[in-house]
Amino acid sequence: MSTSLGVRSLLSQWTVVVPLLAVVALVLSWGRGLPGFAVGLVALCLAGAVLAAVHHAEVVAHRVGEPFGSLVLAVAVTVIEVALIVTLMVDGGAKSATLARDTVFAAVMITCNGILGLCLLVGALRSRVAVFNAEGTGTALATVATLATLTLVFPTFTTSKPGPQFSPAQLGFAAVASLVLYGLFVAVQTVRHRDYFLPVTQEGDVQEEDAHAPLPTRRATTLSLVMLVVALIAVVGDAKAVSPTIESGVASAGLPQAVVGVVIALLVLLPETLAAVRAARRERVQTSLNLALGSAMASIGLTIPAIALAMIWLDGPLVLGLNATHMVLLALTVVVGALTVAPGRATLLQGGVHLGIFTAFVFLAISP
Repeated sequence: MSTSLGVRSLLSQWTVVVPLLAVVALVLSWGRGLPGFAVGLVALCLAGAVLAAVHHAEVVAHRVGEPFGSLVLAVAVTVIEVALIVTLMVDGGAKSATLARDTVFAAVMITCNGILGLCLLVGALRSRVAVFNAEGTGTALATVATLATLTLVFPTFTTSKPGPQFSPAQLGFAAVASLVLYGLFVAVQTVRHRDYFLPVTQEGDVQEEDAHAPLPTRRATTLSLVMLVVALIAVVGDAKAVSPTIESGVASAGLPQAVVGVVIALLVLLPETLAAVRAARRERVQTSLNLALGSAMASIGLTIPAIALAMIWLDGPLVLGLNATHMVLLALTVVVGALTVAPGRATLLQGGVHLGIFTAFVFLAISP
Protein backbone atom coordinates (compact mmCIF):
# COMPACT_ATOMS: atom_id res chain seq x y z
CA MET A 1 0.00 0.00 0.00
CA SER A 2 2.77 2.44 0.92
CA THR A 3 4.62 1.65 -2.33
CA SER A 4 1.44 2.36 -4.33
CA LEU A 5 1.01 5.67 -2.52
CA GLY A 6 4.65 6.54 -3.19
CA VAL A 7 4.28 5.95 -6.93
CA ARG A 8 0.98 7.87 -6.98
CA SER A 9 2.69 10.78 -5.23
CA LEU A 10 5.50 10.66 -7.79
CA LEU A 11 2.99 10.71 -10.64
CA SER A 12 1.47 13.88 -9.21
CA GLN A 13 4.80 15.73 -9.34
CA TRP A 14 5.64 18.28 -11.99
CA THR A 15 8.70 16.23 -12.93
CA VAL A 16 6.34 13.69 -14.48
CA VAL A 17 3.70 16.05 -15.84
CA VAL A 18 6.07 18.48 -17.56
CA PRO A 19 7.93 15.89 -19.70
CA LEU A 20 4.59 14.49 -20.85
CA LEU A 21 3.46 18.01 -21.82
CA ALA A 22 6.78 18.47 -23.63
CA VAL A 23 6.19 15.26 -25.58
CA VAL A 24 2.70 16.50 -26.52
CA ALA A 25 4.28 19.75 -27.73
CA LEU A 26 6.77 17.68 -29.72
CA VAL A 27 4.00 15.66 -31.41
CA LEU A 28 1.96 18.76 -32.25
CA SER A 29 4.96 20.68 -33.63
CA TRP A 30 6.77 17.89 -35.51
CA GLY A 31 7.37 18.76 -39.15
CA ARG A 32 5.40 22.01 -39.04
CA GLY A 33 6.33 25.63 -39.40
CA LEU A 34 5.71 27.35 -36.06
CA PRO A 35 4.68 30.96 -35.42
CA GLY A 36 6.59 32.97 -32.84
CA PHE A 37 4.27 32.30 -29.88
CA ALA A 38 4.33 28.55 -30.58
CA VAL A 39 8.12 28.57 -30.64
CA GLY A 40 8.04 30.28 -27.24
CA LEU A 41 5.71 27.61 -25.81
CA VAL A 42 7.90 24.80 -27.16
CA ALA A 43 10.94 26.51 -25.66
CA LEU A 44 9.21 26.64 -22.26
CA CYS A 45 8.40 22.93 -22.53
CA LEU A 46 12.04 22.32 -23.48
CA ALA A 47 13.28 24.14 -20.37
CA GLY A 48 10.86 22.23 -18.13
CA ALA A 49 11.90 18.90 -19.66
CA VAL A 50 15.56 19.74 -18.98
CA LEU A 51 14.86 20.36 -15.29
CA ALA A 52 12.78 17.19 -15.05
CA ALA A 53 15.53 15.15 -16.73
CA VAL A 54 18.02 16.35 -14.12
CA HIS A 55 15.68 15.33 -11.29
CA HIS A 56 15.06 11.84 -12.67
CA ALA A 57 18.76 11.36 -13.43
CA GLU A 58 19.58 12.15 -9.81
CA VAL A 59 16.96 9.66 -8.58
CA VAL A 60 18.45 6.92 -10.75
CA ALA A 61 22.00 7.91 -9.79
CA HIS A 62 21.14 7.82 -6.08
CA ARG A 63 19.75 4.30 -6.47
CA VAL A 64 22.57 2.77 -8.57
CA GLY A 65 25.45 4.83 -7.11
CA GLU A 66 28.51 6.21 -8.81
CA PRO A 67 29.85 5.98 -11.44
CA PHE A 68 26.80 4.19 -12.88
CA GLY A 69 24.54 7.20 -12.33
CA SER A 70 26.75 9.50 -14.39
CA LEU A 71 27.01 6.85 -17.10
CA VAL A 72 23.23 6.50 -17.36
CA LEU A 73 22.70 10.21 -18.00
CA ALA A 74 25.67 10.58 -20.37
CA VAL A 75 24.69 7.61 -22.53
CA ALA A 76 20.97 8.44 -22.54
CA VAL A 77 21.60 12.03 -23.65
CA THR A 78 24.10 10.98 -26.31
CA VAL A 79 21.94 8.25 -27.83
CA ILE A 80 19.12 10.72 -28.34
CA GLU A 81 21.59 13.39 -29.53
CA VAL A 82 22.67 10.94 -32.25
CA ALA A 83 19.06 10.56 -33.34
CA LEU A 84 18.73 14.35 -33.55
CA ILE A 85 21.88 14.74 -35.66
CA VAL A 86 20.86 11.97 -38.08
CA THR A 87 17.36 13.44 -38.40
CA LEU A 88 18.73 16.91 -39.14
CA MET A 89 21.18 15.46 -41.67
CA VAL A 90 18.35 13.69 -43.48
CA ASP A 91 16.34 16.93 -43.65
CA GLY A 92 19.22 19.34 -44.18
CA GLY A 93 20.67 18.31 -47.55
CA ALA A 94 24.13 19.51 -48.56
CA LYS A 95 24.31 22.20 -45.87
CA SER A 96 24.28 19.48 -43.21
CA ALA A 97 27.62 18.00 -44.36
CA THR A 98 29.44 19.61 -41.41
CA LEU A 99 26.60 19.31 -38.87
CA ALA A 100 27.95 16.15 -37.18
CA ARG A 101 31.45 17.64 -36.91
CA ASP A 102 30.20 20.98 -35.59
CA THR A 103 27.89 19.38 -33.02
CA VAL A 104 30.40 16.80 -31.78
CA PHE A 105 33.23 19.34 -31.53
CA ALA A 106 30.92 21.79 -29.76
CA ALA A 107 29.98 19.01 -27.31
CA VAL A 108 33.67 18.38 -26.59
CA MET A 109 34.36 22.08 -25.97
CA ILE A 110 31.22 22.51 -23.84
CA THR A 111 31.93 19.47 -21.68
CA CYS A 112 35.74 19.67 -21.37
CA ASN A 113 35.85 23.44 -20.85
CA GLY A 114 32.40 24.84 -20.09
CA ILE A 115 30.98 22.17 -17.75
CA LEU A 116 34.35 21.13 -16.34
CA GLY A 117 35.43 24.73 -15.70
CA LEU A 118 32.10 25.68 -14.13
CA CYS A 119 32.16 22.66 -11.82
CA LEU A 120 35.75 23.31 -10.73
CA LEU A 121 34.78 26.93 -10.06
CA VAL A 122 31.75 25.90 -7.98
CA GLY A 123 33.74 23.24 -6.13
CA ALA A 124 36.58 25.65 -5.34
CA LEU A 125 34.14 28.30 -4.13
CA ARG A 126 32.57 25.75 -1.78
CA SER A 127 35.78 24.26 -0.37
CA ARG A 128 38.61 26.59 -1.51
CA VAL A 129 40.07 23.63 -3.44
CA ALA A 130 38.12 21.22 -5.65
CA VAL A 131 39.35 17.67 -5.01
CA PHE A 132 38.96 14.71 -7.36
CA ASN A 133 40.66 11.44 -8.31
CA ALA A 134 43.51 12.15 -10.73
CA GLU A 135 43.78 8.52 -11.92
CA GLY A 136 40.19 8.23 -13.09
CA THR A 137 39.87 11.76 -14.45
CA GLY A 138 43.20 11.49 -16.27
CA THR A 139 42.11 8.22 -17.87
CA ALA A 140 38.88 9.84 -19.05
CA LEU A 141 40.69 12.89 -20.47
CA ALA A 142 43.20 10.69 -22.32
CA THR A 143 40.34 8.72 -23.90
CA VAL A 144 38.55 11.90 -24.97
CA ALA A 145 41.77 13.27 -26.52
CA THR A 146 42.39 10.04 -28.43
CA LEU A 147 38.82 9.79 -29.72
CA ALA A 148 38.79 13.44 -30.79
CA THR A 149 42.08 13.09 -32.65
CA LEU A 150 41.06 9.87 -34.42
CA THR A 151 37.71 11.22 -35.60
CA LEU A 152 38.04 14.99 -35.92
CA VAL A 153 41.73 15.74 -36.59
CA PHE A 154 42.89 12.91 -38.87
CA PRO A 155 40.31 13.62 -41.64
CA THR A 156 42.00 16.99 -42.24
CA PHE A 157 45.30 15.28 -43.10
CA THR A 158 44.27 12.05 -44.84
CA THR A 159 44.75 11.97 -48.64
CA SER A 160 42.52 9.10 -49.80
CA LYS A 161 39.65 11.53 -50.42
CA PRO A 162 39.78 15.24 -51.28
CA GLY A 163 38.81 17.66 -48.55
CA PRO A 164 38.66 17.06 -44.81
CA GLN A 165 36.81 13.77 -45.26
CA PHE A 166 37.41 10.10 -44.54
CA SER A 167 37.23 7.48 -47.23
CA PRO A 168 34.63 4.76 -46.52
CA ALA A 169 37.33 2.41 -45.20
CA GLN A 170 38.81 5.11 -42.98
CA LEU A 171 35.38 6.07 -41.65
CA GLY A 172 34.70 2.42 -40.84
CA PHE A 173 38.02 2.13 -38.98
CA ALA A 174 37.34 5.33 -36.99
CA ALA A 175 33.85 4.08 -36.09
CA VAL A 176 35.06 0.67 -34.87
CA ALA A 177 38.01 2.18 -32.99
CA SER A 178 35.67 4.69 -31.30
CA LEU A 179 33.29 1.97 -30.16
CA VAL A 180 36.12 -0.25 -28.87
CA LEU A 181 37.78 2.56 -26.93
CA TYR A 182 34.49 3.74 -25.44
CA GLY A 183 33.52 0.18 -24.46
CA LEU A 184 36.93 -0.37 -22.88
CA PHE A 185 36.60 2.83 -20.86
CA VAL A 186 33.13 1.86 -19.62
CA ALA A 187 34.48 -1.53 -18.51
CA VAL A 188 37.31 0.16 -16.61
CA GLN A 189 35.00 2.77 -15.10
CA THR A 190 32.31 0.40 -13.88
CA VAL A 191 34.14 -2.86 -13.16
CA ARG A 192 37.92 -3.01 -13.21
CA HIS A 193 38.80 0.30 -11.54
CA ARG A 194 35.46 1.62 -10.31
CA ASP A 195 37.11 3.17 -7.23
CA TYR A 196 39.01 5.60 -9.49
CA PHE A 197 35.73 7.30 -10.39
CA LEU A 198 34.18 7.68 -6.94
CA PRO A 199 33.99 11.09 -5.21
CA VAL A 200 36.75 11.83 -2.70
CA THR A 201 36.99 13.99 0.40
CA GLN A 202 39.38 16.90 0.92
CA GLU A 203 41.82 14.38 2.46
CA GLY A 204 41.64 12.15 -0.62
CA ASP A 205 39.52 9.39 0.94
CA VAL A 206 36.59 7.90 -0.98
CA GLN A 207 33.30 9.50 0.06
CA GLU A 208 30.47 7.40 1.35
CA GLU A 209 27.27 7.31 -0.69
CA ASP A 210 24.91 10.20 -0.02
CA ALA A 211 23.10 9.51 3.24
CA HIS A 212 20.90 12.60 3.26
CA ALA A 213 17.92 10.73 1.84
CA PRO A 214 16.76 7.09 1.81
CA LEU A 215 17.26 5.12 -1.37
CA PRO A 216 14.26 5.32 -3.72
CA THR A 217 12.28 2.13 -4.13
CA ARG A 218 12.88 -0.10 -7.14
CA ARG A 219 9.50 0.84 -8.61
CA ALA A 220 10.14 4.57 -8.15
CA THR A 221 13.60 4.16 -9.73
CA THR A 222 12.12 2.34 -12.71
CA LEU A 223 9.54 5.08 -13.15
CA SER A 224 12.27 7.74 -12.97
CA LEU A 225 14.35 5.84 -15.54
CA VAL A 226 11.38 5.74 -17.90
CA MET A 227 10.61 9.41 -17.31
CA LEU A 228 14.29 10.27 -17.83
CA VAL A 229 14.12 8.76 -21.31
CA VAL A 230 10.80 10.53 -21.98
CA ALA A 231 12.23 13.86 -20.81
CA LEU A 232 15.37 13.47 -22.93
CA ILE A 233 13.32 12.57 -26.00
CA ALA A 234 11.28 15.70 -25.35
CA VAL A 235 14.45 17.80 -24.93
CA VAL A 236 15.97 16.66 -28.20
CA GLY A 237 12.69 16.60 -30.12
CA ASP A 238 11.70 20.09 -28.98
CA ALA A 239 15.22 21.27 -29.80
CA LYS A 240 14.66 19.99 -33.33
CA ALA A 241 11.27 21.74 -33.44
CA VAL A 242 12.88 25.10 -32.65
CA SER A 243 15.97 24.43 -34.81
CA PRO A 244 14.43 26.04 -37.95
CA THR A 245 13.96 29.21 -35.91
CA ILE A 246 17.56 28.90 -34.69
CA GLU A 247 18.83 28.39 -38.25
CA SER A 248 16.85 31.32 -39.63
CA GLY A 249 18.00 33.50 -36.73
CA VAL A 250 21.63 32.51 -37.32
CA ALA A 251 21.30 33.19 -41.06
CA SER A 252 19.54 36.55 -40.60
CA ALA A 253 22.24 37.62 -38.13
CA GLY A 254 24.91 36.79 -40.70
CA LEU A 255 26.55 34.21 -38.43
CA PRO A 256 28.40 31.09 -39.67
CA GLN A 257 26.48 27.83 -40.10
CA ALA A 258 28.68 26.26 -37.38
CA VAL A 259 26.81 28.33 -34.78
CA VAL A 260 23.78 26.07 -35.34
CA GLY A 261 25.79 23.07 -34.12
CA VAL A 262 26.94 25.03 -31.07
CA VAL A 263 23.38 26.02 -30.12
CA ILE A 264 22.08 22.46 -30.60
CA ALA A 265 24.89 21.05 -28.44
CA LEU A 266 24.19 23.64 -25.73
CA LEU A 267 20.50 22.71 -25.66
CA VAL A 268 21.12 18.96 -25.62
CA LEU A 269 23.78 19.18 -22.88
CA LEU A 270 21.69 21.35 -20.53
CA PRO A 271 20.55 18.39 -18.37
CA GLU A 272 24.13 17.22 -17.84
CA THR A 273 25.30 20.77 -17.10
CA LEU A 274 22.73 21.27 -14.37
CA ALA A 275 23.33 17.81 -12.88
CA ALA A 276 27.10 18.37 -12.85
CA VAL A 277 26.84 21.78 -11.17
CA ARG A 278 24.49 20.42 -8.51
CA ALA A 279 26.95 17.60 -7.78
CA ALA A 280 29.79 20.14 -7.45
CA ARG A 281 27.71 22.16 -4.98
CA ARG A 282 27.44 19.02 -2.84
CA GLU A 283 31.27 18.76 -2.91
CA ARG A 284 31.15 15.72 -5.19
CA VAL A 285 33.42 17.14 -7.88
CA GLN A 286 34.41 13.70 -9.17
CA THR A 287 30.78 13.05 -10.07
CA SER A 288 30.76 16.34 -11.99
CA LEU A 289 33.90 15.38 -13.90
CA ASN A 290 32.47 11.92 -14.62
CA LEU A 291 29.48 13.65 -16.22
CA ALA A 292 31.54 16.17 -18.17
CA LEU A 293 34.22 13.87 -19.58
CA GLY A 294 31.83 10.92 -19.90
CA SER A 295 29.51 13.04 -22.02
CA ALA A 296 32.39 14.17 -24.25
CA MET A 297 33.47 10.57 -24.69
CA ALA A 298 29.97 9.33 -25.42
CA SER A 299 29.38 12.18 -27.88
CA ILE A 300 32.30 10.92 -29.98
CA GLY A 301 32.29 7.21 -29.22
CA LEU A 302 28.60 6.74 -30.00
CA THR A 303 27.91 9.51 -32.51
CA ILE A 304 30.66 8.75 -35.03
CA PRO A 305 29.78 5.02 -35.36
CA ALA A 306 26.08 5.90 -35.72
CA ILE A 307 26.83 8.53 -38.37
CA ALA A 308 29.13 6.08 -40.19
CA LEU A 309 26.29 3.55 -40.27
CA ALA A 310 23.78 6.19 -41.38
CA MET A 311 26.03 7.23 -44.29
CA ILE A 312 25.15 3.93 -45.97
CA TRP A 313 21.72 5.44 -46.64
CA LEU A 314 22.43 9.18 -46.54
CA ASP A 315 23.49 11.05 -49.65
CA GLY A 316 26.06 13.83 -49.76
CA PRO A 317 29.47 14.34 -48.18
CA LEU A 318 30.38 13.95 -44.53
CA VAL A 319 32.95 16.54 -43.45
CA LEU A 320 34.55 15.58 -40.13
CA GLY A 321 37.96 17.30 -40.28
CA LEU A 322 38.48 20.36 -38.09
CA ASN A 323 39.97 23.60 -39.37
CA ALA A 324 43.22 25.02 -38.02
CA THR A 325 41.53 27.25 -35.41
CA HIS A 326 39.53 24.39 -33.95
CA MET A 327 42.57 22.10 -33.86
CA VAL A 328 44.44 24.72 -31.86
CA LEU A 329 41.50 24.98 -29.43
CA LEU A 330 41.40 21.19 -29.11
CA ALA A 331 45.15 20.98 -28.46
CA LEU A 332 44.93 23.79 -25.89
CA THR A 333 42.04 21.99 -24.17
CA VAL A 334 43.99 18.74 -23.92
CA VAL A 335 47.18 20.38 -22.62
CA VAL A 336 45.40 22.58 -20.08
CA GLY A 337 43.15 19.68 -19.08
CA ALA A 338 46.17 17.45 -18.42
CA LEU A 339 47.76 20.14 -16.24
CA THR A 340 44.48 20.61 -14.37
CA VAL A 341 43.91 16.90 -13.76
CA ALA A 342 47.43 15.80 -12.83
CA PRO A 343 47.49 17.16 -9.22
CA GLY A 344 44.00 15.86 -8.35
CA ARG A 345 43.19 19.31 -6.90
CA ALA A 346 42.06 22.51 -8.60
CA THR A 347 41.53 26.12 -7.54
CA LEU A 348 39.42 28.94 -8.90
CA LEU A 349 42.17 29.69 -11.41
CA GLN A 350 41.94 26.32 -13.18
CA GLY A 351 38.16 26.67 -13.44
CA GLY A 352 38.55 30.19 -14.80
CA VAL A 353 41.12 29.07 -17.39
CA HIS A 354 38.81 26.37 -18.75
CA LEU A 355 35.91 28.82 -18.88
CA GLY A 356 38.21 31.23 -20.73
CA ILE A 357 38.92 28.60 -23.39
CA PHE A 358 35.19 27.90 -23.68
CA THR A 359 34.46 31.60 -24.10
CA ALA A 360 37.11 31.81 -26.82
CA PHE A 361 35.48 28.85 -28.60
CA VAL A 362 32.04 30.51 -28.55
CA PHE A 363 33.46 33.86 -29.68
CA LEU A 364 35.42 32.31 -32.55
CA ALA A 365 32.35 30.31 -33.61
CA ILE A 366 30.45 33.59 -33.92
CA SER A 367 33.38 35.55 -35.37
CA PRO A 368 35.75 33.06 -37.07
